[in-house]
Amino acid sequence: MKQLLIPKQIITVNSNDDILTNVGVEIENGKINSFVDLKGFDRNSYSGEIVDRSNLTLIPGFVQTHIHLCQTLFRGLADDLELLDWLGKRIFPYENQHNPESLRVSAQLGITELQKGGTTTIVDMGTINHQEVIFEELTQSGMRAFAGKCMVDQNNLYPVFKETTKDSLDTTHALAKQFHNTANGRIKYGFAPRFVLSCTEGLLKDTYQMLLDFEGSLYHTHSSENKDELKAVWEMHSMGNIEYFESIGVLGNRTLLAHCVHVDDPEQVILTETDTRVLHCPSSNLKLGSGIANIPRYINIGINVSLGADGPPCNNNLSQFTEMRLAALIQKPIHGSTSMNAKDVFKMATIKGAEAVNLVHEIGSIEVGKKADLVFLNLDELYHPLNEDNLYSTIVYSTGVESVKDVMIDGEWVVNDGRSLKYDEKKIRAKGKEELEKLLNRVN
Repeated sequence: MKQLLIPKQIITVNSNDDILTNVGVEIENGKINSFVDLKGFDRNSYSGEIVDRSNLTLIPGFVQTHIHLCQTLFRGLADDLELLDWLGKRIFPYENQHNPESLRVSAQLGITELQKGGTTTIVDMGTINHQEVIFEELTQSGMRAFAGKCMVDQNNLYPVFKETTKDSLDTTHALAKQFHNTANGRIKYGFAPRFVLSCTEGLLKDTYQMLLDFEGSLYHTHSSENKDELKAVWEMHSMGNIEYFESIGVLGNRTLLAHCVHVDDPEQVILTETDTRVLHCPSSNLKLGSGIANIPRYINIGINVSLGADGPPCNNNLSQFTEMRLAALIQKPIHGSTSMNAKDVFKMATIKGAEAVNLVHEIGSIEVGKKADLVFLNLDELYHPLNEDNLYSTIVYSTGVESVKDVMIDGEWVVNDGRSLKYDEKKIRAKGKEELEKLLNRVN
């Protein structure tokens, strides 16, 4: 069935950065079918459904390229710790005690929060066990996602949280065969070795070779987040994190590295030359005390940089609005007030995310032929600027998740008037509280 969306204005993020008014967007079979000139348009003669949102602004759905749905349940339980203590003393013990029920509600809560905040595509790193549960929830929720089980075959931080190299590779391969390119292509596999300190060289290399058998899949890991992490990597391999990744042949345009806070000049060149993508998580980097990545420099030398909220225990929310605002603000005292302007940051949250996951031909902008992953924002609230000359500024600096009214993924509504159409929010919150209590008892 055709739907004609009638917004106040459309921020297209196309190659011309067009902002359209008096134009509708026709949706058919999950895609943007055409733009319709509304001047003199006869609604009575239209053969499809008309969705009138003439008081709202239409934007592309946000693409968040680094998320941990398995950690949603742990929000507020790992504050005021640096990365390695955060992992060893809190996150690994908690993830190790997930059962299917606790993991399911953690995913449900995270997906609901993301969708209500206008995020329509995610790159998610799961946990070691029960990954099929996350795939089931991603599928039924309508979310577009790259996801994969976390791979850990060595672990000095919390030794019981690991599996053998063979088991990790075998289960990963089975999951990829089962879920890659499912749900009409919405769900793809993201191979997810945790990070250098928790993965043997064999696991890292064999996983990358496995990825080559699954067209459109990604290699998703962490890198260069924390100075103590880098020191440990150097002690293990006598080289920097990214230098090590290059030496074992796992970098390229299908490799996504979360954080990259501490990257020296030679390693920045490696990222550029290999077309490896950087996933910037400013809230997480600040809260864990990891530092501030030199994002203006990365962008200037041609590295693709996109945004992600990371996990709720190190953020502690999943809002792309928060990440946009911080991504802009934290660079200005260092690089000057003209660095990281609002339009560029908005693109990091949309089209640059699409480029990072190699789906720029499908998502990230509002153009004919692309997937109908769309978000309606109310920018007319009293606390928003009245000047509409700079909508990018309004969205990046003045807007939050409360402005998200309607969200569509693949032509299907998943949020209406700020309310999830996929989950009973009251029910999953109650279930989450119940499952968290049980999980904490299992840890103790």
